[in-house]
Amino acid sequence: MRQWRRYEEALISYEKALEYYPNDYWAWYWRGIILEELGDYEEAIDSYAQASEVEPNNYWAWYERGCIYLEELGEYKQAIACFEKALAVHANDYWAEYRQGEAWRLLGEYERAIACFDSALKSRPNDYWAWYRRGDSLRDWGQLELALASYCKALDVKPRDYWAWYQRGAILQQLGRLSEAIECYHQALIAESEDECAWYDQACCYALLGNIEGAINSLEQAINLYPEKYLELAKSNSIFDDLRRNQRFETLLSSDKKAIANYRKIN
Repeated sequence: MRQWRRYEEALISYEKALEYYPNDYWAWYWRGIILEELGDYEEAIDSYAQASEVEPNNYWAWYERGCIYLEELGEYKQAIACFEKALAVHANDYWAEYRQGEAWRLLGEYERAIACFDSALKSRPNDYWAWYRRGDSLRDWGQLELALASYCKALDVKPRDYWAWYQRGAILQQLGRLSEAIECYHQALIAESEDECAWYDQACCYALLGNIEGAINSLEQAINLYPEKYLELAKSNSIFDDLRRNQRFETLLSSDKKAIANYRKIN
């Protein structure tokens, strides 16, 4: 019945089974899965907890419970505790280590997060997400050069990934390495040509380098994609002060009413 997405009927079946066999681990576990599918996360947690009462050393209920705390409820300390229990059963399990790292990252405990990602990467050294989230942790911790290296490792796995290219560009821009940042934004835009953030950030880099044509070309793309936001930024950001006497830039800003009207029609 689960395969046919008849979740309510499946739930009734598991609850009937538990009336006869209240200590059946798998009935409690699958009841939790069904409740999770139905979006009843608190009840799902209770069901997984019942499963763990029956079999404290079974990995799956601890892991699934941790995932709900992490991904649905944002209760990161509870998630970490559940993943610790899962890892006590299956040491060095990639998924429990990775998700424990995510919970530490979201708590702002970056050193602990990186330790978890490093441990996860021992079992899966070519895993994109562990390298990418490791980069996020290092970036938020202020370790920018190390973050660049982690995003580079992520790109070794997924060379055309938008997000890793974009994050590298943002860090390089922050470090003042503007030409390198532009190349990263260029690669990001090959992957996602309609991403207005990358066009705008690329425009800022060009403007800071004194490349007026590059700045206007990139800014025009950002404005075409999201005029309400980027017309205002083009008018207010002092980075573009040297463009304000440029006729093409003035024409671009004067098109605001028409551009915003068209944008609103589309969206």
